[in-house]
Amino acid sequence: MRPKVMWHLLRRYMASRLHSLRLCGYLSAGSQAPQLSPALMRALGQKCPNLQRLCLHSADLSMLPITSLPCTLRTLELHSCEISMAWLLKGQDHTVMPLLECLVLDRVPAFRDEHLQGLTCFGALRSLVLGGTYRVTEAGMDASLQELSYLQRLEVLGCVLSADNTLLAISRHLRDVRKIRLTIMGLSAIGLSALEGMPALESLCLQAPHGTLEKLSLAEIISSCSCMPKLRVLELQGLEWEGPEVERILCEGLPHCLVINRACPKESTDWWL
Repeated sequence: MRPKVMWHLLRRYMASRLHSLRLCGYLSAGSQAPQLSPALMRALGQKCPNLQRLCLHSADLSMLPITSLPCTLRTLELHSCEISMAWLLKGQDHTVMPLLECLVLDRVPAFRDEHLQGLTCFGALRSLVLGGTYRVTEAGMDASLQELSYLQRLEVLGCVLSADNTLLAISRHLRDVRKIRLTIMGLSAIGLSALEGMPALESLCLQAPHGTLEKLSLAEIISSCSCMPKLRVLELQGLEWEGPEVERILCEGLPHCLVINRACPKESTDWWL
């Protein structure tokens, strides 16, 4: 909806009862399309003091400073959005969204190492999802996770990072991580074995949207997962290991785990899902 209508809804109907809001912008409509304004975001925070979750889709946020977002947010999701280089940098004011616990960055092409390092300003952050953020490098990931050691959930999907190097960085820096989900490009036994002995890891999801695990066997998966003391869920998505025999081998080898072997979920083109 156009900003004028959004302002009307905000003034007339939105109030302290609003806890979650999902908005779609006009990024696909060209350079002359209206943008979400800092004034609108500040008014949203003032009128809706209990807003905890904000999801923005296809929005141009290049002129929207992060400081204008409601400070009460616990979850922020950006899907197919544009941000500026200065949107989030290391050394940002720690009073910006002090309650933020979950951040989802899905197909945000401008997101890069400098933004990732800027996430350290969110002291309450425990859950981070990176989807298709192809500008993030392996060196940037390693350096950033060192300062984000308090993360409990990390998802790295559809990026250009090696799965082995990502898991090695996680094992070095995220000792309290409970849930990991990643695309398995470049995953081998060496990378998976890096998670052996992780004291808090409860759920591991390996996603293969375009192929198989050429460098990893079922026996190697069982061997490594058996050495993860708190692992309770192992999910394999999109692998070409199908049939009851594969599931039987995994379940027998990992009796303490719920093993899920299924196709990759189809990505919806509907922004509201």
